[in-house]
Amino acid sequence: MRTDPSTKAPTMNAPHCVTEPNILYFGTPVVLVSTLNEDGTANLAPISSAFWLGWRGVIGIAASSQTTRNLLRTGECVLNLPSSAQAHAVDRIARTTGTYPVPDGKRAKGYVYEPDKFGTAGLTEAASQTVAPPRALECPVHMEAVVAATHGIGEEAPDVRGHIRVFELRIQRVHVHPDLLMDGHADRIDPDKWSPLIMSFQKFYGLTPHQVHASRLAEIPERAYRSPDIERSRDAGVPVGAGR
Repeated sequence: MRTDPSTKAPTMNAPHCVTEPNILYFGTPVVLVSTLNEDGTANLAPISSAFWLGWRGVIGIAASSQTTRNLLRTGECVLNLPSSAQAHAVDRIARTTGTYPVPDGKRAKGYVYEPDKFGTAGLTEAASQTVAPPRALECPVHMEAVVAATHGIGEEAPDVRGHIRVFELRIQRVHVHPDLLMDGHADRIDPDKWSPLIMSFQKFYGLTPHQVHASRLAEIPERAYRSPDIERSRDAGVPVGAGR
């Protein structure tokens, strides 16, 4: 019987090597963040820098993005979680921005201005219950949220300061498709029924070892995201006698 090499665990008896990846995106869920623009229209932004602790969500976004502007102004959003079957919808808006003019950094990566993110993604706006931004109807999970706190990333480093913002979000309402619920439980998600869309090093995956859809983001060279923190890491203390 042949063994799928993608299912084999790394050979842990081999020595680890020191490396400096341009990005450290080892795999996180994709989130479509919906917010309201100043003119009352909806913006929809795909991100993958996100995690949850209890009913608090933490997301990281470019400081110059339309989503950041909207969050700072309104303090509200919806975190829409697409399934692995919806990579095509996410990819349609992967290199678009609601900011006009397009920020220089995004323009250099091939981003274009798109005022109708919902339409471009082929998703439907649905009214929320506790916040003004709409939900993305087709996504299996929606989390209505308000901003609890925010701060910049890399504030101690002049060459990083001002580029990224982190938002702590307090979840106010959770909507899920009933098919995701555990049998006999109204408030438990069955992980065997939920297949989140995962982004790993700019590529789309589900809970399987293979890509689920081609990724436009993956067309951007990873080096375009290389952080000055990599160079700073070289100044970290090295144990006496350790080789590099």
